[in-house]
Order: sequence, then structure tokens, then C-alpha cells
Amino acid sequence: MIKFIEMTGELNPNASKELKQRWGFDLGGTKIEGVILDPFDPTKALHRLRLPTRSEEGYEQILKRIETLVAMLESESGSKRPTVIGIGTPGVTDPQNGLLKNSNTVCLNGKALDSDLSKFLGCEVLLANDANCCALAEATLGAAKGYRTVFGIILGTGVGGGIAVDGRALTGAHGICGEWGHNPIPGEVTPCYCGRTGCVETVIAGPALERFYRELTGNNLSLPEIVELAGRGDPHAKATLEKLREKFSRALAAVINIFDPDAIVIGGGVGNLSLLYAQETRDAIRAHLFNDRFDTPLLRPLLGDSAGVFGAAMLTG
Repeated sequence: MIKFIEMTGELNPNASKELKQRWGFDLGGTKIEGVILDPFDPTKALHRLRLPTRSEEGYEQILKRIETLVAMLESESGSKRPTVIGIGTPGVTDPQNGLLKNSNTVCLNGKALDSDLSKFLGCEVLLANDANCCALAEATLGAAKGYRTVFGIILGTGVGGGIAVDGRALTGAHGICGEWGHNPIPGEVTPCYCGRTGCVETVIAGPALERFYRELTGNNLSLPEIVELAGRGDPHAKATLEKLREKFSRALAAVINIFDPDAIVIGGGVGNLSLLYAQETRDAIRAHLFNDRFDTPLLRPLLGDSAGVFGAAMLTG
């Protein structure tokens, strides 16, 4: 059964006097970001801070880093932490047992993150998948505002997705709705942290593209460096970006064939690449569709890297 999580992003003018501020946090593998939204204009942040996650130091360290960031926001804003905060996380909370699963920050898996943080912070903690937070924020405040059904993509160091319908984010019976990053791509066999092989994430995420270029050349370059070389005509760099186009198109077409959203928003660092929005990419997507045309808009995120943390703050509404 498909489930909806109540995340609407709409502020009741009367309620805003009671709910002075919305606090949200985006828990990433490399950074944790915290924000306090303007209650009268949720597209604006009154305060916004970041800290390195230091996830390599383990689960307890992550809890401490979140606590540090909450305290920093208290100090900067001059206000006490609210009774409830929202947090976007990699992975999802399993509806059956309340434990986090499917996180590429693997030390979070199997942990009761929401209840542990509630005890740690002394307030209620509401968790949602980070891609769901992004999708919801862009669907209600950002680039896809006004579209009924929206597929939000995170395409960066990992690959995630979220689905928003009528201003609400779908979670699903298992909590995995929108997780296209772990669909298999035919012919691909690279092992994934999830224990499977050939996942979308192992092919078109930033590190996967860098690995592909390294295998072709023996050179260890960042994706921006590869993009720059492609612009200069480097054949291996061009082959790397062409692989991105081909595999992205195939993977996204599978989602469109099932869900057929009204709009698609592409976030994340890899999502900044212009080739993803080019006509050649649209043609490649259409070639895999059960349809003779592809009309769906591919949108750059209006909220940029704010989408995840803004969506997390909207959990508290």
C-alpha cells in the first residue's frame, strides 16, 4: 500500500504565530546542515549553519555532531530549540521496526535514530528520507510548484529519489518509495554497498563516473575536471559523459514508464551538468519509453542545495 507522509509546506497564517520557527536538519555523509525558516516566508532562512558529519567516527559521533549544530543554532538565533525538529536522512526508517535502513552512511543502519536523537536532544524528532525532503520542497516551494506529481532526483555522490503528489511525499509500504538509485541497470555488474550489483548508483553517481574515467586512463580526476577535459575534446572524458547520458536516460525512463510524473527535478552535484537537460538526453530518454514522445519538463532545482534542509524543516508543520 502506498503511504503519504504529511509534509505539505503550506503555512497557516494563524498557526505561524504559535509556531514561531521551523527547524530542519539535513544529515549527509560529509556534512550536516541546520536551518531555521522564516515563518512568514518558508523559502527564506533566518539562520543556516553547517558542520562536517565526521561519520567515519561512528554513530555516537553523528549524534553528538547534531547536538552541537542544534546548540549552535540556539546560540545564533537567541532562541531555545523547539519541541519538534525535522531531519532528512540518507536511508529510511523501516515502518515495521522503527530502525533506519538503506543508508549509504552505513553506521546509521539498524539504529533507532529518531528515538535516540529525541532522547539526546530532549525534543521530538521527525525523520524522512533526504530525497523525499528535496522532492517535497521543490514541489511546494521550488521549481515544480504547481505540478501535481513530481519526481525529485538527488544525483551526486549517491543517487536517490523522492515522489511528491498533491503536495505530499509518498513513503510506501516499506518506506522505499522513489528509491530508483538501487534499481539494476542491465549489463552493469559493479558491486554496491547495498549488497547487490549493477545499481544505478554504481554507474551514474559522481564517484562512479570518476572511477570509469580512471579505469579508462589511469588518472584520478574529479568530475568537474573530467567535464572540463571533455570540453577540450578529451575522448575519454567525452566517453565518460556519454556513459552518464546513456545510463541516466535508461534508468530514468524506467521510472517514467511506471510513474509518468508531471515534472522531474534534478538535484545534486552531478545534476548541475547541462548535458542532462540537453535535447540529446531527452531523445535518449524517449527511446526507452513506452510512448512516441517525451514532454515532461526536466527542471533544475530552484532551491538548490537548500531543498533537503528546507523540506526537513517542513516536516514540523
